[in-house]
Amino acid sequence: MNALHMAQTAYSAPAQARMRTPRATEYAAFARITARLKAADAAGRRNFPALVAAIHDNRTLWTMLAADVADGENGLPPALRARIFYLFEFTTHHSRLVLNGKADIGPLVEINTAVMRGLEKSEAVA
Repeated sequence: MNALHMAQTAYSAPAQARMRTPRATEYAAFARITARLKAADAAGRRNFPALVAAIHDNRTLWTMLAADVADGENGLPPALRARIFYLFEFTTHHSRLVLNGKADIGPLVEINTAVMRGLEKSEAVA
């Protein structure tokens, strides 16, 4: 392995991803999943498996966040932790409605986008 190859490997995307802050990692997860939700929405019921997969991943993300804010060691203010937990409950319920064809995916995208804006602002301040 020559020096040029070693340098390229050291600064490749995986190495940079390891250097992300926790907020940047959360932002990237929300961005990836929100893009999938939007794509599934655009495809409509024609590609129901994509919708199911995107909603599953979104629910998984929100479940991880809920578990984190429910932990007594979480450093966020209690009021913010409660709001995040409420959003988890809402996304879980609304996801069920979307999968049953009784609601559209828009509110899930809006919530994720709002969270991304908040993460972006807090990252700029940090």
